[in-house]
Amino acid sequence: MSKTPHILIVESRFYNEIADPLLEGAIETLKANGVTYEVITIPGAMETPAAIQFAATNKAEKKYDGYIALGCVIRGETSHYETVCNEACRGLTDVALKHNLAIGNGILTVENREQAIARADIKRKNKGGGAAHAALAMLKLKETYKLA
Repeated sequence: MSKTPHILIVESRFYNEIADPLLEGAIETLKANGVTYEVITIPGAMETPAAIQFAATNKAEKKYDGYIALGCVIRGETSHYETVCNEACRGLTDVALKHNLAIGNGILTVENREQAIARADIKRKNKGGGAAHAALAMLKLKETYKLA
């Protein structure tokens, strides 16, 4: 990349024990790639697309080159799980396409807490790090197509 990218990490803190390793993995990956970042915290996964759109369309001087969405949705006893998972993902896709944004999606959608912990853990699946890698790959692709 031609300049040092500046990334916004948008993290949902609904489950702190899962959010902590997701964030750790993302930050570790960004630091390893010499990327600067900021972190904002939001209540849940449903708010993630709006938070990214707010930041991307902010008229202030501070701009971000890419975004990382972090969070976790664990299936419960109601259909709320399906709604949150589908709408959070659709919202991220919509905002990425509408504004040509490089977004790494690290919102876990799992059946139980054990699956979430395994996916968040930086020594196991490291999905936070994976989301950071995805954001950086999309930034590189944007640059290739002169969209950055």
